[in-house]
Amino acid sequence: MKIVIPGGTGQVGGVLSRAFAAAGHEVVVISRSSGVRWDGRTLGPWAREIDGADVVVNLAGRSVSCRYTAENLRQMMRSRIDSARVVGEAVARAERPPRVWLQMSTATIYAHRFDAANDEETGIIGGREPDVPGYWAYSVEIAKRWEAELDEADTPHTRKVALRAAMVMSPDRGGVFDYLSWLTRLGLGGPVAGGRQYVSWIHDDDFVRAVALLIREPIAGAVNLAAPGPLPQRDLMRELRRAWRVPAGLPATRWMAEIGAFALRTDTELLLKSRRVVPGRLTRAGFEFRFPNWREAAQNLVERRR
Repeated sequence: MKIVIPGGTGQVGGVLSRAFAAAGHEVVVISRSSGVRWDGRTLGPWAREIDGADVVVNLAGRSVSCRYTAENLRQMMRSRIDSARVVGEAVARAERPPRVWLQMSTATIYAHRFDAANDEETGIIGGREPDVPGYWAYSVEIAKRWEAELDEADTPHTRKVALRAAMVMSPDRGGVFDYLSWLTRLGLGGPVAGGRQYVSWIHDDDFVRAVALLIREPIAGAVNLAAPGPLPQRDLMRELRRAWRVPAGLPATRWMAEIGAFALRTDTELLLKSRRVVPGRLTRAGFEFRFPNWREAAQNLVERRR
């Protein structure tokens, strides 16, 4: 197949590009910095790559690993909406449109909750919730608008899937697993603000296999890409310490997390929001996870990183 990946220069794009190329597919990355160039907003010569392609996987959007200032939040919103809109325009204008368009979304769309897991049918979409910072609702709005651009695109010959992805864990430099491992080896990998908040994650091997299933099978709409075993942050970090053979991790209060996030130019929502997400539609489609549990996943990732 010919697979086109707008915004494919990040960690997730690298994971998919390597896997698709290794399977013998033609992979075309479209980005601002390398590969086929675009600006993420307007049609141009890059759109010729989509005409005749088999699959489009749009990953474009400003990184969420930043301070959630008003301007950064606006850039997150614009970059996601603009790129989804213009990819939709390219698909709509193609003489030979791709048969499937996979659009990146996020598990952050669901509510901050501890009581039950969110699947695609019964999950609660987030919004303005009590006892959490008001700007968390803006992150949910970004995800909703992102998916709305996909839904509203006039592409009758192309099946569309929104990838509500949890944290993709791979040993690549600069990814979330790399960051958590760095904290762990520094002795800072303890519970944050008590560690009750749930972390949803997916091993990179299962992520690739799930994407391949969504390319093959006639599934449309929103799909959760998350392992079936989300777990509290304190348990996730305990297992990561075990995999790295680090005996202890310093706990952090909420205000300590705020200071650390400020120093690292990121935001505490990534640490404190309880994302309890499970893969309802993947499971019903018969997908079998190779790494359903975090202990085995963490051990595998640590071994590959070493």
